[in-house]
Amino acid sequence: MFNTDPLLAHLNPQQSEAVTLPSRPALVLAGAGSGKTRVLTTRIAWLLKQGMASPAGILAVTFTNKAAREMLSRLEAMLPMSTHGMWIGTFHGLCNRLLRTHHRDAGLDRLFQILDSGDQLSAIKRLLKTLNVDDEKFPPRELQYFINANKEAGLRPHAVEALDRFTQRRVELYQEYENQCQRESVVDFAELLLRSFELLQRNEPIRHHYQQRFRYILVDEFQDTNILQYRWLKLLASHGEEGGAALFCVGDDDQSIYRFRGAEVGNMRDFEREFHVQDIIRLEQNYRSHGNILDAANAIIRHNSNRLGKNLWTNQGEGEPIRVFEAYSDSDEARWIVEETQSLQEDGIPRNNIAVLYRANAQSRVLEHQFFSAGIPYRVHGGLRFFERQEIKHALAYLRLIVHAGDDTAFMRVVNFPARGIGARTQEILNDTARQRNDTLYASVAHFAGKSAAPLARFVSLIDTLRQETRPLPLPELVEHVIDHSGLRAHYQTEREGQDRLENLSELVRAAENFRAEFPASPETLAQPHALLADFLDHASLEAGEHQASAQEEAVQLMTVHAAKGLEFQIVFLCGLEEELFPHSNSLTESGGLEEERRLMYVAVTRTRERLYLSCAQSRLLHGQTHYHLRSRFLEEIPKELLKPLTQTKPLMQNAYSGGYGSTARPQKNFSNQTASPPPLPASRGLPNGLHIGQNVRHPAFGYGVIVDAAGGGKDAKLCVNFGDGGIKWLLMSVAKLEAA
Repeated sequence: MFNTDPLLAHLNPQQSEAVTLPSRPALVLAGAGSGKTRVLTTRIAWLLKQGMASPAGILAVTFTNKAAREMLSRLEAMLPMSTHGMWIGTFHGLCNRLLRTHHRDAGLDRLFQILDSGDQLSAIKRLLKTLNVDDEKFPPRELQYFINANKEAGLRPHAVEALDRFTQRRVELYQEYENQCQRESVVDFAELLLRSFELLQRNEPIRHHYQQRFRYILVDEFQDTNILQYRWLKLLASHGEEGGAALFCVGDDDQSIYRFRGAEVGNMRDFEREFHVQDIIRLEQNYRSHGNILDAANAIIRHNSNRLGKNLWTNQGEGEPIRVFEAYSDSDEARWIVEETQSLQEDGIPRNNIAVLYRANAQSRVLEHQFFSAGIPYRVHGGLRFFERQEIKHALAYLRLIVHAGDDTAFMRVVNFPARGIGARTQEILNDTARQRNDTLYASVAHFAGKSAAPLARFVSLIDTLRQETRPLPLPELVEHVIDHSGLRAHYQTEREGQDRLENLSELVRAAENFRAEFPASPETLAQPHALLADFLDHASLEAGEHQASAQEEAVQLMTVHAAKGLEFQIVFLCGLEEELFPHSNSLTESGGLEEERRLMYVAVTRTRERLYLSCAQSRLLHGQTHYHLRSRFLEEIPKELLKPLTQTKPLMQNAYSGGYGSTARPQKNFSNQTASPPPLPASRGLPNGLHIGQNVRHPAFGYGVIVDAAGGGKDAKLCVNFGDGGIKWLLMSVAKLEAA
């Protein structure tokens, strides 16, 4: 029967079915660009208009405050009634509202304060100092992660299993932290959810009140919920014998990409089973992308197992083929992206409609440099530009002190970073001393009379030593030496999430190497110690300060794939599609890691409306070494008829997972002529016996293969060889009996 209700007029049949479902648990699998926000909002409006619920009887959970505001705004435009009584917000916002209402039952002061992540870290540092705990043995960020992870798992200190003395001490510190927070009447974000859950769990009258009140609970981005959030929802939904709320969950298991934040994609399966869900609606019509893009996304994600399953489609036509570019190096890749961007601008495409996506933050540096050199404004979305990142500014501060010890700004930035016992009070006294003497902070250390004179003197000695040790070093080695011997690398190695920062520091070494190659120094400059370093620092300052797009200025958007989730663009470049980069090397050894990387690839592909560019580089400088990686398996999972190669027909980089673009067959044992050789290795990485990267070889046990990477030197030299069906193996050259094939 044709439905003339204006609320449903602009919905497709599947959206309309989801909106008008009866009052029982339901799961809506909303594919990328399928209009899930419209469905959620219209579902609430439908319930209210039909008299199935009152505003006070609806609870809607979103994952961002922005999404909550958008939902309320749409509802107010759709309905001639107030939305004031509705509880619509994030998990944290709703839990805060619950705890404010029942603060006594929750054991909280009425005016309790909320600690954001930075405040929480400061509180932990203060606790460690009060207890005289060595913050090198128990780094504050590590302890913060430990506390939050246990809270998000629903574990108080007494419930955490400690199998060793180190873990036991962390549990004790967790308890001390809880005691401190209770004394000061503060709660962190994880505590908001845990204490709210515990309140509902142990207080039956309060739990019963809200179970009776909220007869309709709607959840957005359900695939991103963690274990405790799902348990919180189950408590409120009360799905026991008495029945309970109609829990309406909207999500996409194919876009679950936040496992590192605790997201549990298995919650969707658990919900289906535990709530005996009869209604599973699939929103598969995509309103964003052309057909070729969706076909590629479907083909990629189909390789994942344990999916709830759906297939995106559109009535907007096939659109353009997906363009694929293989570069010889990451610098060539970046240059090509910039040149293509310039062509798109000439064709009238606004810069704001162009996005460049990458897997790791460190990849942005070479892209930023090329956009800077071309004078094209760009904006790093969801993060800082390369030279503005904390770890880079720290490293540059040490380098600036080597060039000019009187740089007080650089001095103040790193005098106590990494921590060396020089507190704020000491720095204040040193500043006073410098003002009285009309001298620099560095020079005033010799006249400091406080109890912290010794650590200040050690810091000055460190800078002097670094200055002397780096005098004869070439620029890249100089930068790496300072990163290592300043303590920066060791500091970030202790951070659980410090891998990105370490990669960025390695990329700074790469930036120095590129600078040396791009701006050759004159003999006069080379004759002056640290003169080239001074030029490099000037260059870094210019790149950090120029071409910074203002909020109003049109700019190309640069971002990680994680940061791109929820966004869409007319044109998307997805670069760095190589094994060990995307998919990331960490994912290859983690259970479920590869499937999450494939979901991330699915998210990346579905960000574009009209045109998608995919690129990879035959060689990439990572961590100071040139690597020759295989093409990403994700490229191979796209049917070749959807692709338009922009380089030679035969791929430069053979992949172990297929014989070419779009093929699912493995390569044959004979590797002859399958892989083109990259540019010669630097002399420092030359291989004996006439071998080189890309060389076809034969092993007596593993058969025919191709050399794809090399590491080490002398008797420790190793080769990475792709043996097709035999897999990829690292072999010690002094032992392996390899011969050219």
